[in-house]
Formats: sequence, structure tokens, C-alpha cells
Amino acid sequence: MSAPTPGAHLDRAGILSGIRRMAPLSLFVVVFGLAFGVAALSRGLTGLEALLMSALVFAGASQFAALELWGAEIPLLPLIATTLAINARHLLMGAAIQPWLAHLPPAQRYGSLVLMSDSNWAMAAADRRNGETNVGMLVGGGIALWLTWVLGTLLGVIFGSGIEEPQRFGLDVIMGCFLLTMLVGGRRDLSMLLPWTAAALAALAAMAWLPVHSHVIVGALAGGLAGLLLPSRGEREAAA
Repeated sequence: MSAPTPGAHLDRAGILSGIRRMAPLSLFVVVFGLAFGVAALSRGLTGLEALLMSALVFAGASQFAALELWGAEIPLLPLIATTLAINARHLLMGAAIQPWLAHLPPAQRYGSLVLMSDSNWAMAAADRRNGETNVGMLVGGGIALWLTWVLGTLLGVIFGSGIEEPQRFGLDVIMGCFLLTMLVGGRRDLSMLLPWTAAALAALAAMAWLPVHSHVIVGALAGGLAGLLLPSRGEREAAA
């Protein structure tokens, strides 16, 4: 049996390091959690229901989308389809980190995935590109994000007012800018422009002509298919 990849273990020191590294970004999550708490109350949820949704679901975009469909009669199938479309990216994210979680015990492996979100996955993926498979970043960063998300929701429930339209202050692009920074700071490989471009164009087309939120899964599929068509690095080097 091969030895685990360096940094691929899960220990307290790694988790604490992940919490510390994610703490500055997670402070912005409080604002979004506060907005969700306020919006949830306005849609008829109780404070307890809003807190339970944030604590158990832990998926900001899906939770806001669910509120748009919330009412006296909840359309269950559209709600499920919308949630699956928004979170379909987690299929690719989970597949990407499977090789460096495979050696962990099942409880640690699947427990780590419960805390996976865009930003802590991106930071853990950046660590891997730098040669370190940092499971502690995935878990510790997820804990920091979860705590601040629930805290923000609690503040929104308590005070009943806050920033209901974060886009007015540019707060809605914070996560996007962070992920773009992680992407640009990664491996310099011009061949990656093809899947990035395919994903972007497909997502934009879906936003214009397909149902709401379908651009998430359409962009992911287009980028993934374009990546499959790319020759491997070894084949490119051989051709050169």
C-alpha cells in the first residue's frame, strides 16, 4: 500500500490552520447570513426554521433560491430541480478531491464533504496545486464558514433588518472575486483557456435562453466536456 500524500491526513493542527486562514473571508459571510435571516422572516419562516435551514443545509445560493419558491403551497419538484441545478457543481468538486480523500476512514472522508463549499474547496485545491494535499484546509475552512453563516442568520433573525440587497454594495461579488483570484493564481497553462471559455460561453447562453439557474449545470458540463477533449500533458509534450 502506498504512503498517503504529504498533508493528506486530517489532524487538529491542520483544522485549526484552516480555520485561521479562512477567518478573514468568512467575516463577509456574516453579511449574507444576516440578509438570509431577514429574507427568511419576510417569507414567513420562523426564526428557528431559518436557523435550522442555515445549520443543516449550509448552502447560501440554494437557500435564497428556495425562499423565492416559498409560500403557502411549496412547488416541491421545481424546488428540488432548482436546488440540484445550483449545487450540481459539487459533483465535479467532489470528484476533483476524491483522490486525496480516498485513504481517509469513511467517517472522516464523508464528514469532510459535509463542510465543503466553494471557497474552502478552492483554497484546498490551491494548496494541492502547490504540492500540499491539505484536508485540514477543507475541514477547518468549512467550519469557519459554517459558523459565520449561522451567526449571520442569527443576527438577521434577532434584529429583523440588515442588508437585504448586498449587490447594491458590491458584496455579492466578493466570493466570485475570491474564486477568480484562486483560479488566476493557479497553474499557468494556456490549454486551460479552452474549458474556461467553453464554460463561460455556455453559462452566458443558458442565462439568456434557458430557465433560471440552469446556467450553473450547463456551464459545468460544457467546461467538463471541453476538458475531456483536451489531450493530456504527456500527449502535448510528445507532439511538441
